[in-house]
Amino acid sequence: MQSVLFLGDTKVFGIALNAWKIIGLTGSIIFGLRFLIQWLASERARKSVIPFGFWECSALGSLLTLAYFAIYRHDSVGVLQTALPLPIYLRNLYFRYTHRHPKHPGNEPRPAE
Repeated sequence: MQSVLFLGDTKVFGIALNAWKIIGLTGSIIFGLRFLIQWLASERARKSVIPFGFWECSALGSLLTLAYFAIYRHDSVGVLQTALPLPIYLRNLYFRYTHRHPKHPGNEPRPAE
């Protein structure tokens, strides 16, 4: 019970924190990590690529920040900002989890350059 009260309203380095703000900040950090993941994957491939982790971070970060804006802040701008691209992230995750084998030659991966 004491830990719940701790998260109720506390200040860290002069910044007021509570459980909802921690959820929102965590979502923002996860969402921002997607660019680091994409950058590292592109550097390894020596070309621009969008790795699977990019979509995972996009979806998870959006869901957490959506919860923060919708439930805690009641902020319609924040809700729209995070909810509108969410179907794209989820659709790409769906493709990744369900895509097994190319169904026609146009979907074959490009040969190595």
